[in-house]
Amino acid sequence: MVGTAAHRAIEIGGSTGLGLTAIGATGRIWCSFFISGRKDGELVTEGPYSISRNPLYVFSSIGLVGVGLSTETLTYPLLFLVIIGLYYPGIMAREEKRLEELFGESFRQYRQRVPRFWPNAGLYSEPTSWTSNPRLFRRHILSDIWFVWIAAIIELVEGLRNVGWLPHLLTLW
Repeated sequence: MVGTAAHRAIEIGGSTGLGLTAIGATGRIWCSFFISGRKDGELVTEGPYSISRNPLYVFSSIGLVGVGLSTETLTYPLLFLVIIGLYYPGIMAREEKRLEELFGESFRQYRQRVPRFWPNAGLYSEPTSWTSNPRLFRRHILSDIWFVWIAAIIELVEGLRNVGWLPHLLTLW
């Protein structure tokens, strides 16, 4: 009975991981639509950037935890959370310093209004229309869906192992 419950919990974790990878990739694509072609020339404060100053990192975190959960272990999602917690704050601080240098008072007002990381949905605003750079957006999409590819590879490896087509030479998950 315990083994069955544990197996179900592991499968639910794996399924949840796939869902989170999809949310992470979709969110990154959404961010890319708003930022493509504007990164250093304009302070983007609409769409996902109206609820978090770093929505790309928010969605990257969601996707990375999803990849970790798709391994059907607790080790990888916890490891990824530690990495996110250690790595992203420094990057965000450096980027915010650069944005303040580029945009001055506009960025300082934005920083006062919008949270650095955890989204505040109550702040959401979007324009009635938005122009994006299609070439940059297309390039961003390819880099935005890497979570999905990794999760798919993990599932493929697991499936090949389960049917005996791939040996368990090294078990990382």
